[in-house]
Amino acid sequence: MSSEIVNFFLDHLRIERRLSAHSIKAYTQDLTQFQEYQAASLSQLEMAQAKHVRQWLVWLSEQGIENKSINRKMAALRSFFRWAQIQGKIKENPMSAIRSLKTPKNIPHFVREKEMEQILDLPQVHDFPSHRDQLILLLLYGTGIRLSELIQLKRADIHWEKATIKVLGKRNKERILPLPLGLLERIQAYLTLCPYEHELLLLNDQGKPLYPVLVQRKVKAMLAGRTQSEQQSPHVLRHSYASHLLERGADLNAIKELMGHANLAATQIYTHQSLDKMKSIYRQAHPKGGKKA
Repeated sequence: MSSEIVNFFLDHLRIERRLSAHSIKAYTQDLTQFQEYQAASLSQLEMAQAKHVRQWLVWLSEQGIENKSINRKMAALRSFFRWAQIQGKIKENPMSAIRSLKTPKNIPHFVREKEMEQILDLPQVHDFPSHRDQLILLLLYGTGIRLSELIQLKRADIHWEKATIKVLGKRNKERILPLPLGLLERIQAYLTLCPYEHELLLLNDQGKPLYPVLVQRKVKAMLAGRTQSEQQSPHVLRHSYASHLLERGADLNAIKELMGHANLAATQIYTHQSLDKMKSIYRQAHPKGGKKA
């Protein structure tokens, strides 16, 4: 890859936008792939025109790449060229004439509220590993936090008097979440049982930090056979948290803040379930609900 300008762009993503190493790697791969495809006609990435982008998109589609993945690659180009234009490195943005490809809407999987009530009817346990596993489930559903956020929780993040917990989200953005009284008591009981001293809240059986695969395995074991959801994962519990809040009348902007979403569009995917529920209620309750006009 030529380009000093690309390296400057990646530094911008890393330092100013504070993107994760995983995101930086994805941007690098997408920009490199585009430049390598256009190597015969472009000596520098910033010289690209809309026709070059279209040629690449057609080639990606011919390789069987799904529209969703192509759109992600286009997003990398959009970010780069927008930044280059702001920096005065290019006059015209070649992506301004390129539209995203249509993709089917992904409706998030979630556990139904009645199923969740049964799942949360947890047996009484008195050993550290079992109590920790239950706490993982309760924290994911009780706060709606991401798996990465769960693993990073620190004991010092808990404000006992205010019954809140501080969460470090994407791009190192902090948010304060309320803790239900029952969940706060569970955390206290867990800390009493925990035989290890550590700054992190949740630890494995050896007193070391949790890792994603372990949490995923624990959650799947606790959800398996107890829900109609096709997926049993930490993210399903996050979706369930948001869906149940919306069904009970929570404001969409409030849910956005609780979830740590950067914009409202990310939160609006949960309105689908709410609309489906309203349609179901209408069909059952309205005299003409189940009949054609």
